[in-house]
Amino acid sequence: MEWNYYNTFITVSADCPVEFGTVPPDKKGGRTKPSLEYELAAGEPYRYTQEELMLEVHLRHKEIAPEIVAERGAEIREAFFSKPMACMRASMLPKKYGWGIHFNEAGKLALVAMESAEYHQFARGTEEGLKILAGMRSSKKQGQ
Repeated sequence: MEWNYYNTFITVSADCPVEFGTVPPDKKGGRTKPSLEYELAAGEPYRYTQEELMLEVHLRHKEIAPEIVAERGAEIREAFFSKPMACMRASMLPKKYGWGIHFNEAGKLALVAMESAEYHQFARGTEEGLKILAGMRSSKKQGQ
């Protein structure tokens, strides 16, 4: 099963509580998944596919040592992707922190702040071949 998006833009969730892209905080007890996603994606735009980012966040969040990854990387990857999981549409980046996610033709992703001209250009859907998907809502509306 493939987890990557290509030529796709994930917009900020309709119920996102912020008005501009915000850096996710860490907690006193350590790193959070949103802060790791942000650090990796913002630090190196268009380096990671969704699969690569999800796996790298998992490795860092669980603090799996690089030597273990080097030794058992394929096994760790297979175990990680064998479980059901949410895609980047359900990430806290578009749901809570105001980041759109652009995937290029190679499936590599970059964060786009919701207040930026680039975000509005992608969100308008004027780029030929670009698929627009909404970030998932944090909660269901009443009556749905």
